[in-house]
Amino acid sequence: QVQLVESGGGLVQPGGSLRLSCTVSGVTLDYHSIGWFRQAPGKEREGVSCIDSSDGSPYYADSVKGRFTISRDDAKNTVYLKMNSLRPEDTAVYYCAADGQIITTVYAMCVGRINPTHWGQGTQVTVSS
Repeated sequence: QVQLVESGGGLVQPGGSLRLSCTVSGVTLDYHSIGWFRQAPGKEREGVSCIDSSDGSPYYADSVKGRFTISRDDAKNTVYLKMNSLRPEDTAVYYCAADGQIITTVYAMCVGRINPTHWGQGTQVTVSS
């Protein structure tokens, strides 16, 4: 019943910025971790950035650290991913995902050790001139 809906994807020039949103709806659940994954054609899914639901502690993949920022708005049940200095290699389908298990840490979910229990449908991000 829980749904994660992404928005904000699109076409952007290299060096540009984009802001993705993920809104959680349905049954009210307190997710321990929520974040963003991406998958480019022919490549495996990778964790981009995740955030703890209780203390807000973030995790960033090395490839995006310093360029992307994850944030939450609990009142709106929404998590954001601000993407700056975008590169063509950032082109991928970006998925929002969440897990409500207390044992699922931000690190464990984002590095793929624990698969999230809920996924969004994905939003396409294309970085091109």
